Amino acid sequence: MKNFSKELSFKTSRSSGAGGQNVNKVETAVTVLWKVDSSEFFNDDEKILINDKLKNRINAEGFLFLTVSESRTQLMNKNKAIEKIIEIVNKALIIPKKRTATKPSRAQKQKRLDGKKKLSDKKENRRFKF
Repeated sequence: MKNFSKELSFKTSRSSGAGGQNVNKVETAVTVLWKVDSSEFFNDDEKILINDKLKNRINAEGFLFLTVSESRTQLMNKNKAIEKIIEIVNKALIIPKKRTATKPSRAQKQKRLDGKKKLSDKKENRRFKF
C-alpha cells in the first residue's frame, strides 16, 4: 500500500446541506486533487492501470479528484479525503486473478438431479389424485 499523500493538493469549498448560519460562511468541504501522470510513487504500468480503472474519476487535465463533506470540520474532511483517495488508488492497482473454467463433477451433477427429483416427488405428493 503506497502512501502518496505528499503529491496531493487541496481545495476547500462550502458544504451543502443543513448546518444553520455556519454553512454559509465556513468552507468545510475538501476536494483533493492528484495529478496521476506526474506521480513519482508509481511506475508507468501502474499509472496506466490507475488511468484505466479510474477513468470516470479523472478529468480532462489528468487530475484524479474526490470531494468530501461528511464532517463539520475542514481538518477531519481533509484526513478522510486523503484516506479515501489512497484506498481508491490502491484498490485500482489490484489485478484480479484469472478464473479457470471448470466442469461440474459427475457426483455434483447426480446430487443436483437427486435434489430436483426429491422436490418433484414432494410436489407430486401434494396433488389430489382422483
